[in-house]
Amino acid sequence: MSFRIEYKLFIKKENIYQFKNYLFRKNTKRIFKTRNVESLYFDNKNKDMYNDSIEGLTPRKKIRIRYYPKSTSKYLNIEKKISSVEGRFKISKKIDNDEFEKIKSRGIYDNQYGWCYPSIFVTYKREYLKLDDARITIDNSIHYKRFNNSLTKEDKDIIVEIKSNFLDQLEKIKKKFPFQNIRFSKYCNGIAKFFSV
Repeated sequence: MSFRIEYKLFIKKENIYQFKNYLFRKNTKRIFKTRNVESLYFDNKNKDMYNDSIEGLTPRKKIRIRYYPKSTSKYLNIEKKISSVEGRFKISKKIDNDEFEKIKSRGIYDNQYGWCYPSIFVTYKREYLKLDDARITIDNSIHYKRFNNSLTKEDKDIIVEIKSNFLDQLEKIKKKFPFQNIRFSKYCNGIAKFFSV
């Protein structure tokens, strides 16, 4: 199991071109084509995953099923993002569409949170970059949609994530980015837009 270290930046939409120019001046490389990402997030009836994330409690989890709408793959990924005192890591398992439909109707049982049910869809466009040993993603066109409801809300923020397995490498890279560091969760942001929690 390898722990990830994440550093998130908030970039205003009007500054994104300036930011990308800054990246490529630092010899950042594009490692994958831009693609659309969609995730269905789960939580229990008390929204304990949301509340634990807002409070910054550990251990905590987020459970989602992630897929790529334009992909030809017949598989989706069920993922658990776990934050512990030791660090963050992700457990991922492939499922097919039949299993996806079953999970949407019956929910997912988690040993920490009990039965968890579909909550919101999060969709966005992601760019994939690399600088030194760190991976950089740029997410924009973020939209939230309630499960079993047509109501959709947009997030105009652009979120950049810098991920590395090495703290010293991340600290070195952080010094190269003169932009605002934030705590940001798409799931929590989406929940806050729809529910009074």
